[in-house]
Amino acid sequence: MSTNPLVPCDPAIFSLPIAQVRHVYRPQDVERKLAKLPAREHENLRSTYERMLERGPERFQVKPSGIPDMAQLYEQLPNFSDALDDVKRHVALSQDCRDGLEVTPMLLLGPPGIGKTHFARKLAELLGTGMCLVPMSAMTAGWLLSGASSQWKGAKPGKVFEAIVDGQYANPVIVVDEIDKAACEAQYDPLGALYGLLEHDTAGCFMDEFAEVPIDASQVIWIMTANDERAIPEPILNRMNVFEVEPPSAEAARQIARNLYRSICAEHGWGASFDPEPAPDVLDLLAELAPREMRRALMTGFGNARLDGRGEVRTDDLPRLSGGKAKIGFVQ
Repeated sequence: MSTNPLVPCDPAIFSLPIAQVRHVYRPQDVERKLAKLPAREHENLRSTYERMLERGPERFQVKPSGIPDMAQLYEQLPNFSDALDDVKRHVALSQDCRDGLEVTPMLLLGPPGIGKTHFARKLAELLGTGMCLVPMSAMTAGWLLSGASSQWKGAKPGKVFEAIVDGQYANPVIVVDEIDKAACEAQYDPLGALYGLLEHDTAGCFMDEFAEVPIDASQVIWIMTANDERAIPEPILNRMNVFEVEPPSAEAARQIARNLYRSICAEHGWGASFDPEPAPDVLDLLAELAPREMRRALMTGFGNARLDGRGEVRTDDLPRLSGGKAKIGFVQ
């Protein structure tokens, strides 16, 4: 993963204007910190301050010019309708005024593979901003979110600093993936920074421990994903809207598979060689998979069909469930 894992929106899907420019830090704070650095010491910190001054404090703060047509998202993500409804309410509140788009932090709670991270990516596209993915299952110390003190060897800024200062937007979507998998240690709490970041007022002067310059993180759109809410501290749960995401119904799973088939064909030049619609029996098999597995199965199917010189994906082109694993992905 790159140091600045921001994913730009796709203007071909959602053409949304930039509303205004927001200052995310004060250059004079950076200048004071830079002036106090001893000569020939703290080179990483020095280069960070110089980069901040060179880039300047202005970042785009974007929001839809009206309530966007979200019908396509409701169709693509039928089991996320409650979360989409919540986003639509927040977008409606920000219309006809200069206020930025403020979305209450949300927790998407549900089993693995049902599309929680995919939802977050689509939301970033809808809102016209970037997305930063923070996988909590890989985090072993709290400083990965909020930065490590420059006194430590190899220290660097945290993910929030990177998303805002090194990114283009004042209001990126930051996805804290699998928050329930965070490894809490006695000395370092990976979730410690979230207590302030999830509160709008305190997030406005967020202090990364590496740079030690106040950053305005109040406009960040937070999305958390989890499989089990019992592992999440109650004070953090209380700061979020919690949405329990169920696996899609059998018919909804077929629709997801159909949309994914069309999307893959549209994204690749070779897609024009295949039938515009998948066969019903192919949809039946795909609907037995979790949404995460559908893309891999379809790519295998497309490849096998191509090797056989066909423009039609058949059921025997798809990989089979092995090892007697239960079929997952839909509910009756």
